[in-house]
Amino acid sequence: MSSSMSRSMASCTITLKDGKLFVLEMALKEGLAPKKLTILIMVIIVAGMSQGMLLPLLTILLDRSGVSTDANGLNAAALYIGIFSTMFFIEKPVRRFGYKPVIMVGMGLVIAANCLFPAWQHIGFWFVLRLMVGVGDSALHYATQLWIVTSSPKEHRGRNITLYGMAYGIGFSLGPVGITLLKVGIWGPFLTTSSFFIVILLLMTRLKNERPERGERVEAVHKRASKVAAMAWFPLITSLLYGYMEASMNSNFPLYGLRIGLSEANIGVLLPVMGVGGLIMQLPLGIWSDRIGRKKILISSGLIGALAFLCIPFAGTKLWLIGLLFAIAGGMVGSFFSLGLAYAADILPRHLLPTANVLASIQYSVGSIAGPLIGGMAIRYSSAASIFYVLSLIYVLFALSGLMFRRERAA
Repeated sequence: MSSSMSRSMASCTITLKDGKLFVLEMALKEGLAPKKLTILIMVIIVAGMSQGMLLPLLTILLDRSGVSTDANGLNAAALYIGIFSTMFFIEKPVRRFGYKPVIMVGMGLVIAANCLFPAWQHIGFWFVLRLMVGVGDSALHYATQLWIVTSSPKEHRGRNITLYGMAYGIGFSLGPVGITLLKVGIWGPFLTTSSFFIVILLLMTRLKNERPERGERVEAVHKRASKVAAMAWFPLITSLLYGYMEASMNSNFPLYGLRIGLSEANIGVLLPVMGVGGLIMQLPLGIWSDRIGRKKILISSGLIGALAFLCIPFAGTKLWLIGLLFAIAGGMVGSFFSLGLAYAADILPRHLLPTANVLASIQYSVGSIAGPLIGGMAIRYSSAASIFYVLSLIYVLFALSGLMFRRERAA
């Protein structure tokens, strides 16, 4: 009986290794089934497409209807208010109900908002819908990234979480293409995005639900947060820096460009270059961090990014040189959020990972709010180039703080 079973198992192993299912065997060894990872990546691509389309699309439609630029900008802030506020309560439902229901509810909120946007073009109504989108996006992103991090073994965690970052970047870059669907009517972009979400929602039903691990005893939220901050303060700084950099560049670089004599068209071409650099380097940095250590990669990337930002003012109005420096800077620091989460997962016990993700998302939101404010004040009271000097300085300080961080003490 046992010898027969052994022969059966051996033949199964040979079949798996020689046939097409070898990838499945390897994925099972790695702790993350291909189907699960593929569906979760598809969720993020569609979520990125939705957000990348809604931001410019709604701004254009409100501008067409005669809404002032101030009111338009305030309305756009509703999305980030929704994202920020969700982080204060999302951990509890994920722990109680699991990842899958939270992701599906998040997608449901985005679908509902997308279907309602063209129904009534009113600025107050759209403010509420943007809040809904922010809550839905925040919920599905939080649950998805946490599911990927907790399901991935340490040796493949960096690769898998950077795949998550790449998926969002690709989706966000494709999103603005949806604006062209306005030629078929105002419903075109919204219904197209909703249909993509519905397809992914159906695929999600095929996944088995999972929940985060619990500690031996239930601790108060503030105690878990204090532990996470004490044990993984360095990895979590990355989310603050990423939010600051992204928001500062999107809001302040156009002002810098106009002041040095760049045209609006040139500015529009240069901004995506930073995102492209981040996309190109996401996977290599993730794989290298698995092999040589995430701390070394984060410190090195921070220093190279700081140098690139510092050199931008000296490029003058040379578009090719600014674009090259943007690509280098974006490539180096564009993976900070995902690599920081992966590094935190290396350090923290599994039952503290949901709390770590909450803190990372809160810090990202704080950085996103602080970036435009600090950059705007620097331009007003110092010089236009000061936004890059500030960015360079904070990444140098980050690298120096990494030299003081001792993982052994944290563990």
